[in-house]
Amino acid sequence: MKKNIILIGMPGVGKSTVGVVLAKVMGYQFIDADLVIQEKEGKLLREIIAEVGPEGFLKVENRINSGIEAEHAIIATGGSVVYGAEAMEHLGRIGTVVYLKLPYRELERRLSDIKGRGVVLRDGQTLHDLYEERVPLYEKYADVIVDEHHLNVEQTIEKIMELKERFQ
Repeated sequence: MKKNIILIGMPGVGKSTVGVVLAKVMGYQFIDADLVIQEKEGKLLREIIAEVGPEGFLKVENRINSGIEAEHAIIATGGSVVYGAEAMEHLGRIGTVVYLKLPYRELERRLSDIKGRGVVLRDGQTLHDLYEERVPLYEKYADVIVDEHHLNVEQTIEKIMELKERFQ
């Protein structure tokens, strides 16, 4: 069995929320990749984006995620991690990649302050544009897809636990 579970998906799907509870249930440690980036860079995500721009941020994110080492951890990644091929190859080697999937309308309802969340949007790009751009990448890198449509946190965790046998 791969030693870690890596959660990917759009901002607002609950990667961190699900990750913390899943880690408790499984007795794993929890790693929030965005917090690792902030810690290593000594700045908030939005400050990094403001300083080096969206493309520069993606390079920082790719570099730091490529270096995450863990065993028996739930790793919640930033939504843009899938733009970094090196990071995704590394994460795929150290764990099972689980895509938390939500329909666009549900995602839109959950997200109000997208910029404040440190979400990488290029000038003129909408949340819908970002969704359309990222979904194929999430699907490409996922070992397992969990459709969260109409699921609460507990139900999402149950679904991941059920699928756990598939990646043992």
